[in-house]
Amino acid sequence: MGNYKSRPSQTCTDEWKKKVGESYSLIVEKLDDDFTLKDSELGELKLAFSSDEAFLKVNVSYRTEKGLSLLHLCCACGGNKEHVRTLMLKGLRPSRLSRNGFTALHLAAYKDNAELLTALLHGGSDVQQVGYGALTALHIATMAGHHEAADILLQHGANVNVQDAVFFSPLHIASYNNYEQLAKLLLKFGADVNASGEVGDRPLHLAAARGFLCIIKLLLGDGSKANVNALDNEDHVPLHFCARFGHHEIVRFLLQGNFDVQPHSVNIYGDTPLHLACYNGKCEAAKELIQLSGTDSLTKENIFSETALHSACTYGKDLEMVKFLLSQNAMSINTQGRDGHTALHSACFHGHIRLVQFLLDSGADMNLVACDPSRSSGEKDDQTCLMWAYEKGHDAIVTLLKHYIRPDDSPCNEYSQPGGDGSYVSVPSPLGKIKSMTKEKAEVLLLRAGLPSHFHLQLSELEFNEIIGSGSFGKVYRGKCRNKVVAIKRYRANTFCSKSDVDMFCREVSILCRLDHPCIIQFIGACLDDPSQFAIVTQYVSGGSLFSLLHEQKRLIDLQSKLIIAIDVAKGMEYLHNLTQPIIHRDLNSHNILLYEDGHAVVADFGESRFLKFVDEDNMTKQPGNLRWMAPEVFTQCYVSDPMSTMRLNSSYSSSGSFEDSN
Repeated sequence: MGNYKSRPSQTCTDEWKKKVGESYSLIVEKLDDDFTLKDSELGELKLAFSSDEAFLKVNVSYRTEKGLSLLHLCCACGGNKEHVRTLMLKGLRPSRLSRNGFTALHLAAYKDNAELLTALLHGGSDVQQVGYGALTALHIATMAGHHEAADILLQHGANVNVQDAVFFSPLHIASYNNYEQLAKLLLKFGADVNASGEVGDRPLHLAAARGFLCIIKLLLGDGSKANVNALDNEDHVPLHFCARFGHHEIVRFLLQGNFDVQPHSVNIYGDTPLHLACYNGKCEAAKELIQLSGTDSLTKENIFSETALHSACTYGKDLEMVKFLLSQNAMSINTQGRDGHTALHSACFHGHIRLVQFLLDSGADMNLVACDPSRSSGEKDDQTCLMWAYEKGHDAIVTLLKHYIRPDDSPCNEYSQPGGDGSYVSVPSPLGKIKSMTKEKAEVLLLRAGLPSHFHLQLSELEFNEIIGSGSFGKVYRGKCRNKVVAIKRYRANTFCSKSDVDMFCREVSILCRLDHPCIIQFIGACLDDPSQFAIVTQYVSGGSLFSLLHEQKRLIDLQSKLIIAIDVAKGMEYLHNLTQPIIHRDLNSHNILLYEDGHAVVADFGESRFLKFVDEDNMTKQPGNLRWMAPEVFTQCYVSDPMSTMRLNSSYSSSGSFEDSN
């Protein structure tokens, strides 16, 4: 049994495939480099190849700095078959490699130059000669997707099953790159559909991983006889790969066809295709697997004591997939693996707080314990999901578990783990504190680097006068900056807040510095040197807030003034929502609408604001602010399809009612 906590996120095959991909990218770079000549050199060579008279004057032994002979240069400088024939008659060897490791035949294949290819082959070029990476000209023609070049090479005797340094045949390369016509050509010339690469990967494995259904149909077509259950070195079958990468159309094709696919086969880690679909959040592939092959895979455990449900909770970002797996009624939400850990343990260990909340609400038992195989037999190793979250520094989940109470539960002691021995568990955890400090330090450094220099202020440049507002973040002062009356929002540095002041400060500055509109508060600058000196400086709006006007001054507002305020606020919100990177305010209320002496309004306080692309459902359904200002779908926590449609601005027609207790 493997230790779940040490489960690798990538397999050896993944690492190898990554290196193979990088090596082929390097090959293309080297080929392109051979065609890159200095402008002066290129001009002279093109002139030499432009006429027979000029060509006869060229020194046959000429070499470029990269070791290219005139045979190589025929491909780069407009040479023709007569030039090739002449050069070979004068003794130039076609087998000569450039410094990057390629012959003239390789370069002609890469450029799909049929005339030069034919001339080189007729002149005695070895069609099987290998260059850099043990590549033949056929490998290179296939890699570049050149059907005509590949056809010429095959007709001149190129070995269709030759393997390069990573044991890839041309059919491997065509399958990997979705070159359907090339694959047909290679199969016509007898390509082996079951040829094995360095890690046992067949062309079918590659096409399944890349999602190329047409290639798969070719490889499994009449006469091809590809082994649909072929194993690579880690015992993956092609179905593992298409499930892992979410190619549900291929999953359906393989399972519905008469291919005798084994849908519940396991790799060396004990993973079925369903495990891999769940580990990678491929819900549609998981559904196809279950609907077409039954529920047998749902109860299979891998060597890390994980069923498909555990795997989906390890991934943790697809709630619908977890709901679907539970709806199959093949297992309990509290199913324990061989080491005792549950789906809730998996979600807690990886910090998926939304999923943790869902599992708890659905009846997951937080008191079930798992053992830690890495500990010696004499040590106490029973661990609840709370301890797994604590170990990884997921303090928000620790807090949720400590305070979560179902109707049939009695409250847990604030500092003890449910089901435990009352051991002290406080937050922030050691790792959680380090994570928070590291994240905040990085945010400040990025903000300093990205903020234009004219927005950088020193605390010594600021003069603080009377306090004009306060909040959990700190206080707001009327003051001066560079002889200008301003508002100064001074942050308290408190590293033990449930919501990081540093995070809020960085986000607010990064938003304010991008805004420029008459209906949005003007940003002047910020003090960024140290959390103890954090401050945001904006324009000072002398008329105060709309809340103050309505509830402290008890002023009555005429209809014209109400319209001016409403239109100004609407213009400000329209500006925010129509930016290239839209911003949602999330805390629009009468406190944050400031008024000029002439009655016009500006929107202020962007402490809770977000860039729209960073907003997830959590941010939209758990908004700050007063309920009386919220759209119904927000405070009822319904799904919000358009975050910008929930702008929370009540009418200022009434100076009572909805504003009475907005303190």
